[in-house]
Amino acid sequence: MPLVSLLPPSLFAGFGLGFSLILAIGAQNAFVLRQGLRRQHLFWICLTCATSDALLIAAGVLGFGSLAQAFPWFEPVMRFGGATFLIWYGARSLLAAWRGGEALEAGEGGGERPLMPVLATVLALTWLNPHVYLDTVVLLGSISAQYADPLVFGLGAVISSFTFFFSLGYGASLLAPIFARPRAWQVLDVLIGLTMWAIAFKLIQM
Repeated sequence: MPLVSLLPPSLFAGFGLGFSLILAIGAQNAFVLRQGLRRQHLFWICLTCATSDALLIAAGVLGFGSLAQAFPWFEPVMRFGGATFLIWYGARSLLAAWRGGEALEAGEGGGERPLMPVLATVLALTWLNPHVYLDTVVLLGSISAQYADPLVFGLGAVISSFTFFFSLGYGASLLAPIFARPRAWQVLDVLIGLTMWAIAFKLIQM
């Protein structure tokens, strides 16, 4: 009997739903992609993203999905705080694209940023994004309650996060030949900046 058939269905359900929720390109994913192309602090960035997701998923599965209802001020504070950060980070990416020099430097592997500021940025992109709470704490938390093994469902979602972020971070190096050209880095910075601003606009309009 194949080993896969011995695993509980709730594990695959959690993995599939968790993977689909984080698949779309967002502020966090765009940052991981860019750092993957720069090949800087990849392990710690991917681990930070996946661990953050795991904590949020655990909170949802363990019954903290009603946090926003218990504290009405929580949602608007996170929403406008996240939008402010995304506007700033989007402007930073667009400025880098306009200058061009930083992109060329990154393409050549220079200009490495210290680890702690990089981790602070990825933590802000993760924990200041209200959609993260909606996807992990609220949505995954509520759906997990529909399964006989909600903890196994949550485990599947956690596995999907680790799979996704490490694949995105380390798989980005396959695109390195394309991003050896400064113009490609400028295009990526423009796309990242516009993505940040689009997400910020949606948060403000919510």
